Amino acid sequence: MKELLIITSYFPPESGAASNRIFHMSEGFQKRNYHVSVLTALPNYPAGKIFKAYRGKFKITSNENNVTIHRLWIYASNSKNKLLRLLAMLSYSFSLVWFFIWNKIPKTVIVQSPPLLVAFTCMLFLKSKHRKLILNVSDLWPIAGLELGALKKNFSYKMLERIEHFNYKKASLILGQSEEILTHIKSIYPNKATFLYRNYPDFKINFKPPSTRVTKPLKIVYAGLLGIAQGVFKLCQELDYKSIELHIYGRGAEQELVEAFISDHPELPITYFGEVSRQELHDTLLNYNIAIIPLLNRIYGSVPSKIFEYAKLGLPILYFGGGEGDSIVNENGLGWVAKAGDYSDLNMVISKINSNEITEVFKERIKTVAESKFDFKRQFDALQQHL
Repeated sequence: MKELLIITSYFPPESGAASNRIFHMSEGFQKRNYHVSVLTALPNYPAGKIFKAYRGKFKITSNENNVTIHRLWIYASNSKNKLLRLLAMLSYSFSLVWFFIWNKIPKTVIVQSPPLLVAFTCMLFLKSKHRKLILNVSDLWPIAGLELGALKKNFSYKMLERIEHFNYKKASLILGQSEEILTHIKSIYPNKATFLYRNYPDFKINFKPPSTRVTKPLKIVYAGLLGIAQGVFKLCQELDYKSIELHIYGRGAEQELVEAFISDHPELPITYFGEVSRQELHDTLLNYNIAIIPLLNRIYGSVPSKIFEYAKLGLPILYFGGGEGDSIVNENGLGWVAKAGDYSDLNMVISKINSNEITEVFKERIKTVAESKFDFKRQFDALQQHL
């Protein structure tokens, strides 16, 4: 049986696309007769605090669904203070080095990036031990930080670029979640082996979706991280509510801002439900007419995984993030697209949505597209051929 180690900063019971992606990856390899280990931090995301059941621990090892999980100490923080965020990454890097010194490391290792510094620690230390390193790039840092306004082009940015390039150079194979990511990597290292590894979901629908007749107001749902990049607070401020309701699920940095806005504007049809489990969310989402996927700014290389998850559920999508996601939604007929960052265009697109178009036939066609084009198992089988 082949041994494989996956190193990540995010893993269940943490929520979000990053933890789901690595969970499904670990499960995929385990089902294909790999002995899989996952090396991750003690659960703390997105609250920036160690989950109650894990507090006071330096290391916890468990076996979950035949996958060995090692959870290591981290100084958890989601502070806007860059020094505290840096300290959090460095603390996890310290824990990783400690683990590398005292434990046997398999010959094949998959490293999640970002965070860049965590990936750098793995690439630097493990390449010297002659391991086959596969870098799984889900977002392009530091470019994404620049586009989000979190970074400026200064000395620190140049250092992060050097780290980014080092990580690419040391990888035997690079997995990228978008064509834009792979194009960027190839512009730096044209001969680097790469593989397009989309964040396709791997779940079964164990319930019959409700048959709902669409009437106005349209029920629009947002479900996911309430982070700076998603811009849900700005969305609440800018939407025209004449013909819609907005329903919000999730938590994150903007949660308090969203809750305060709803409290200050009781006349607006906005409802915040907090965070629910993924299975409960799937059951709930199908009670809505449209799911919105916003980004505050267009981020080069970013393709939100919600596109593929909602498509599998047969839920029509209103995409407001720009980039490659625009093409995926448009070319596959998954719903509607508004110009990234243009709230006037977003409101115009919403005003032109004909509720009579949102039929059961339309939803079934979206599911059919997802089954044929966004298939996790088929993609995973192709990935195995590259290892």
